[in-house]
Amino acid sequence: MAKQTEEVKQGLKQKQKMTPSEAIVETLVAEEITQVYGIVGSAFMDMLDLFPTAGIRFIPVRHEQSAGHMADAYERVSGKAGVIVGQNGPGITNMVTSVAAANQAHSPMVVISPSAGTASIGLDGFQEANQVSIFEDITKETVTVTNVNRVADNLRTAFRIAYAERGPVLFDIPRDLFYGEMEDYILKPDQYRSDKRGFGDPESVERAVELLKNAKNPAIISGRGSVDANGVESVVKIAEHLSAPAACVYMHNDAFPADHPLGVGPIGYMGSKAAMYALKDADVVLAVGTRLSQFGTLPSYDIDYFPKSANIIQVDINPRQIGRTHPIEVGIIGDAKAASDEIYRRLKSEMPAGRKDDAKLQKVGKLKEDWENELVDLAMENGNPINPRRALLEMTKVLPENAIVSSDIGNVSSTANAYLRFNQTRRHIAALTFGNTGFAYPAALGAQLAEPDAPVFAIIGDGAWGMSLHEVSTAVEQNIPVVACVFNNRSWAAEKKNQVDYYDDRYVGSNISAPEFAEVAKSMGALGYTIEKPEEIGPAIKEVLKARKPAVLNIYVDGTQLAPPFRKDALKMPTRFLDKYKHLDYSAWGN
Repeated sequence: MAKQTEEVKQGLKQKQKMTPSEAIVETLVAEEITQVYGIVGSAFMDMLDLFPTAGIRFIPVRHEQSAGHMADAYERVSGKAGVIVGQNGPGITNMVTSVAAANQAHSPMVVISPSAGTASIGLDGFQEANQVSIFEDITKETVTVTNVNRVADNLRTAFRIAYAERGPVLFDIPRDLFYGEMEDYILKPDQYRSDKRGFGDPESVERAVELLKNAKNPAIISGRGSVDANGVESVVKIAEHLSAPAACVYMHNDAFPADHPLGVGPIGYMGSKAAMYALKDADVVLAVGTRLSQFGTLPSYDIDYFPKSANIIQVDINPRQIGRTHPIEVGIIGDAKAASDEIYRRLKSEMPAGRKDDAKLQKVGKLKEDWENELVDLAMENGNPINPRRALLEMTKVLPENAIVSSDIGNVSSTANAYLRFNQTRRHIAALTFGNTGFAYPAALGAQLAEPDAPVFAIIGDGAWGMSLHEVSTAVEQNIPVVACVFNNRSWAAEKKNQVDYYDDRYVGSNISAPEFAEVAKSMGALGYTIEKPEEIGPAIKEVLKARKPAVLNIYVDGTQLAPPFRKDALKMPTRFLDKYKHLDYSAWGN
């Protein structure tokens, strides 16, 4: 065995003659990439021809934006960078929204970006665009192939940066450079990048431990970094040792187990009041694996919960995020799991018995119970035809323990933040702070491909569904058994709520109509259900889970039962000065 290993090492030290397409594909194989998302195009057809032999599955989507969302979710579930590809020009520019979303979500991704051929660059040729410039602000880096012999090296650089900086990287290659001859190595990932991160500066860790040890009312916020680093169990140990309530960051409801006595749910818009009240009076906050985003820590339910005077300990792998949105007492640049393990080790050493606080446990339990009762009471109010909260409640009752749920942006999708609970990690795939509609369904497809045996659901409003329903064809064609739960209130409801509260019920562009989505799904080869009673939701979900086929549940919900506006701080009552518009001034309401 030792001799064989040495032979492999020696072989890796020798350059091999190959085509650029072969170099790209073999580098993907070395990175254990088993699927690539996109739409077929002539620019990369030489590379594409190698995929079946290499064992790489090409997933052809109906719109390139979907490819990016699929790759984003695939990475969040599997931990492996997603890879997308498209035709130069429009194929690549169609990916802008989903790549920007992945960038804000900190999802490692490589965008294989064929560009105009070297002989025609700058001549405004067919399907030419300056793709590098377009993607510079929405990726961690743009890597351009300028020499055929650098193809494999440049792709390795793209993967190295994608993992190191947690986000998408553009690998731009002129389309003629897929052809020709070159010599290079095919290296294993551990020969050109390392994912091992330490726990941070020891002195900073010691300061954090001292603060936690002496805190009277410590609290924890666990974020995606804890999930990505497989460090949630380490955060649980700290919480138990300190009897500290632990919240999840906005739209990462899987960052701390919901059924744990100290787990209080998510903060942020339409999150958990239990989390907000538990955090409000904290004197020390340990924020692990989170940038503490500005939007994700805004007041919600009129509760200004983020503690102003608490000593904040922030752990993040990216030094750019430390202290970016909230003043900190201690910043630890390190891996969320490694840092949590070290903090726990030192806490256990310095306070072996821990802090057993039965009163705190009872208080947390009461906060959770009160919030659960409030959610149920709100859901049980009558709706026409269904209260959207009731629909969410009925849905969550039948979700299997290992279910993965993606959620879009919008009124019902955001309200779902209060109802979704997870006890396993890598289960909650949300649109996050880029906030683009049309995310949830392609993301669910990517999550399903990452974990084929898990039941996967997408929560989508009817507006967002209009942007993604074409991918039902992809699900049917590729046999991806995702369940799309379309909450249909015949409106862009988040914006409609703004028009209700700030524009005297004047609806411009917010009311929409659509075909019967269940019938559309059936015409595309999927299962389709029209639901107008809350009692129908559970049985329909159970039925589609048994069928294990792509399915669409068109759930009609009340369009008047709306959540509060997303950004009260960004909206103002309308003022009009020109006589022509005076009747629209809020001072004229009721006249």
